[in-house]
Amino acid sequence: MRAGDRLPPLEIPVTRTLIVAGALASRDYQDVHHDPELARHKGAPDIFMNILTTNGLVGRYVTDHFGPTAVLRKVAIRLGAPNYPGDTMVLTGSVERVDGDTAVVRVVGANGLGKHVTGTVTVTVPVTVTVPEVTP
Repeated sequence: MRAGDRLPPLEIPVTRTLIVAGALASRDYQDVHHDPELARHKGAPDIFMNILTTNGLVGRYVTDHFGPTAVLRKVAIRLGAPNYPGDTMVLTGSVERVDGDTAVVRVVGANGLGKHVTGTVTVTVPVTVTVPEVTP
């Protein structure tokens, strides 16, 4: 892990099921995340993803890249363009800096409307020591 390393892009289809399931899992019962008619009444063209789902997807993107020992220390994100059903969000990332076993990763998630999420994730990836097998 070095500053400048790029994470491979991750395409996430934004489905109605993902939006509703993410809202339910995070106990966000706002109608704009599950009721298209009420979302339109409030000025949105359809239901849209909540920030907690986005936060979870950003965390997953980073830990999937760094592996099962990776520990998220901080996720600092800002939302932009909404994620509506039928679009695809593409997450990309790059390592900004490294200090020992901890890195700061810049993450951007873009969809057809623009940048849905921007921010940084601080992640620790403990160094594992492999002990060679000794055979008698």
